[in-house]
Amino acid sequence: YIVNIWASWCVPCRTEHPLLMELSKNQSIKLIGLNYRDNQINAKSFINEFGNPYSKILIDNDGTLSVEFGAYGVPETFIIDKNKRIIKKFTGPISQKIIEEIKLIIK
Repeated sequence: YIVNIWASWCVPCRTEHPLLMELSKNQSIKLIGLNYRDNQINAKSFINEFGNPYSKILIDNDGTLSVEFGAYGVPETFIIDKNKRIIKKFTGPISQKIIEEIKLIIK
């Protein structure tokens, strides 16, 4: 699994979104979005405008779930193994270099 914490008001989230769309095409990855402290109308507009890379979107209205993950802000991305352990954390927007690193990890 890959969990990506994002928000519609987050400028770096907009920057990384095309890379998440690319990553979502990989059938061996289940990409889960965790929408952080966002207005749900704005979040839906963001997804409608930029596309939905997520197989599931969870809502974190008060930020509690993100804090439990160990997140400091948005965006943050976590790779979680089959035993439900976080094996890698990326703070800030993902880049093409990080995409390549993710592909190596999930092989």
